[in-house]
Amino acid sequence: MENWNYLKIFRSVAANGSLSRAADELYLSHTTVFRHLKAFEKEMGTRLFETIKGEYQLTETGKELLLLVENVSGTIHEIDRKMTGKDFHPQGKIKLTATTSFSYYSLPIHLKKFKELHPDIQVELIVTNQEINMADRSADIALRVANFPPEHLVGRKIGKLKWGVYAGQKYLEHAQKPTCLNDLENHKLIGASGFFQTHRAFKWLDKKYSNNIIQRTDDLVAMSSFAECGMGLAFLSDDLKRPSLERCFTFEPAHHNHLWVLTHPDLRHVERIKTLMNFLAISFAKDDFFNLPS
Repeated sequence: MENWNYLKIFRSVAANGSLSRAADELYLSHTTVFRHLKAFEKEMGTRLFETIKGEYQLTETGKELLLLVENVSGTIHEIDRKMTGKDFHPQGKIKLTATTSFSYYSLPIHLKKFKELHPDIQVELIVTNQEINMADRSADIALRVANFPPEHLVGRKIGKLKWGVYAGQKYLEHAQKPTCLNDLENHKLIGASGFFQTHRAFKWLDKKYSNNIIQRTDDLVAMSSFAECGMGLAFLSDDLKRPSLERCFTFEPAHHNHLWVLTHPDLRHVERIKTLMNFLAISFAKDDFFNLPS
């Protein structure tokens, strides 16, 4: 086979049932996908798809080939990463994944500055609190909060975030601002549900002041919004600071969040990947989120 990229295009069309959706997934033009698919069918000497009501559906031969392709997909992803590593020019696309808290507030201003410095690099931001499989290039770089990063990724710790007790202006209009942990017994509190209940901050809160909790949620951004509308005090990582919230004091039971910038080992020498990772490390080190008062 003259071009192993044919397999990637074939697999994407089979998964999406559409040339246009496959083109979007692979960052190719519709024409390029069509041309390569036809060349692949010609090389294979048979039709791999039938068009039914505008959708691309596999022929029996196509189904057999897909089974073979899926069996070697891990090898294809490895080749893709290795070949990407030959890129020595800071240009092209990068898929960056980050949590909702960073993506909604602190990260956009950093990416704006990065774009001004490196206009030939396009950063696609994937917002999720879940881990993304970086082995198959679903993401190239991850910004993650953890004490220790996953062993299969490489990178560095670029910052440390404290937690704080936050109150909305509407809440403070009818309640005295708390200044220490003991003051919490006199306040309405916003607690956690779901996965976040296992976090040390909210385990402490449930143990000490569960009777004061009037609202629960499994999302930190939602907690900040509840505090903003005056429902109660929120316990937040300091990257969720916003002008409408007042930081009352440092919430010591939560300890610190460590922020890491991570990538797959096969991508660490790609110039555009290194460029963005270095920029984020330097830029976040200067961010006020990492230098809030106690």
